[in-house]
Amino acid sequence: MTKNKKYKFNHETLAYEIHKIPARVRLSRGFFMFMMSVVLSLGYYYIYTEYFKLETPKLLSLKRSNEELASSLELVNKRFESLNKSLYALQMRDNYVYRPIFGMDEIPEDVRNAGFGGTDRYSYLQNFEKSGILSRTAFNLDVLYKKAYVQSRSFDDLAQLARNADEMTLCVPAIPPVNIASSRIRYSSSFGYRRDPFHGDFRMHNGIDLSGPSGEHIYATGNGKVVEVGHDFFGYGNFVMIDHGFGYKTRYAHLKEANVTVGRIVKRGEVIGFMGNTGRSKGPHLHYEVIFKGRTVNPLNYYNRDVDEEGFLALINSAGNNEQV
Repeated sequence: MTKNKKYKFNHETLAYEIHKIPARVRLSRGFFMFMMSVVLSLGYYYIYTEYFKLETPKLLSLKRSNEELASSLELVNKRFESLNKSLYALQMRDNYVYRPIFGMDEIPEDVRNAGFGGTDRYSYLQNFEKSGILSRTAFNLDVLYKKAYVQSRSFDDLAQLARNADEMTLCVPAIPPVNIASSRIRYSSSFGYRRDPFHGDFRMHNGIDLSGPSGEHIYATGNGKVVEVGHDFFGYGNFVMIDHGFGYKTRYAHLKEANVTVGRIVKRGEVIGFMGNTGRSKGPHLHYEVIFKGRTVNPLNYYNRDVDEEGFLALINSAGNNEQV
């Protein structure tokens, strides 16, 4: 007999005949065996997981991977804390060292931390098993990115100013507006609160007063553009204002007359007018103001009061002005 064929004895013919199983029967038997195997598998799985409280190898592997990822996220968050401390130290140096060098205001804390309050930005993570650590990691990443972005922009601004450092050096009002080394010049009033010479009460004096003979040369204290030439009968009298850029402006008041017009580009040491007694004044003098970012500051902080005649002439001549003072 061929082993792949099955034979069955036929009592009518008294002979062995090939036994053929109909396809429908074979299909039904196969389907029955498949269903029985599924039922048995589900039964074994139920007994294994529910009755014995055991976990499948695949589930155990997934849990181990999940715990490993959670541990990695914990390490990432600790790294965030370390990086945040380093970034904070960099922000402090930026605010109190780098930016003041170029006369820039510090960046407020609320600007550096803007965009991290209010509504829950991480609600989409709440349905995950490790929602807490996922939300914390996403938050730390956003904070670090925003702070790094703000710091990067600050360094871009500093780099731009550093490239313009030579120009800025010439624009800052860094020399006296008159020849203070001359015996003809004296300080008559300082910056700050003083007794008003007209009313007798204490008022803020937004500049310094330098007295001298009428017609004394008045010099631009830094490179810039003349933005205003005018007359204020009850105040500054004849005055000139120069915009030096980089946040600096200077005002020269009570002039006998101006030597420049609006729109003119002037250099440090260039004669822009002559000392006079116009406006609210009790004698020939120059009222000189330095304005930085819209606020008057003490002009004496910007130049050396101990400059001698030779030194002052050198300052004037270095700016290309060779007039005698």
